[in-house]
Amino acid sequence: MEKFTTLTSSIVPLPIENVDTDQIIPARFLKATSKEGFGDNLFRDWRYDSNNLPIKDFVLNNPTYSGSILVAGKNFGSGSSREHAAWAVAGYGFKVVVSSFFADIFKNNSLNNGVLPVVVSEDFLAGIFAAVQVNPSATLTVNLVVQTITNNSNGASESFQINDYKRNCLLNGYDDIDFLLSNKEKIENWEKSSSAAE
Repeated sequence: MEKFTTLTSSIVPLPIENVDTDQIIPARFLKATSKEGFGDNLFRDWRYDSNNLPIKDFVLNNPTYSGSILVAGKNFGSGSSREHAAWAVAGYGFKVVVSSFFADIFKNNSLNNGVLPVVVSEDFLAGIFAAVQVNPSATLTVNLVVQTITNNSNGASESFQINDYKRNCLLNGYDDIDFLLSNKEKIENWEKSSSAAE
């Protein structure tokens, strides 16, 4: 995974509440076992009509909005536990998803796939949507080192929480195996000292 420290980006606003994993990636795309191509089908049934033509008023089809930060309404990622939803979000190119509430399994799946879920207050979330409505090029800055998110349109900032282990992994670009390998010498030294003590 790529290291994540600080990101400043324009945003893609999705002010819809209760977006579940079947809306993020429909069940018919779950047969694949590789992460390849899932970004192409992110929000598939909202992006394309029955003739496979882009639906013009859906935000991902609107060239006005771009960026690597998705800002969603409350309760994002509910429903089934499919990790494919996080694959689709990451595969599309989003590095951060902001919401006032995430389903726990989606949150963990995102962190395992290099996507940072940032939980903000409902007032802060409303301020982001208001800013991008006035200026589609409005930006956010997410600083994982100090765990803050800043709305650069008005300077408002909030702290966010993240599991220390997952924070360490993101900062260093580690998945779970990389983390273990990074501690190989410590593990070997512990094994040697434990064997000697027996």
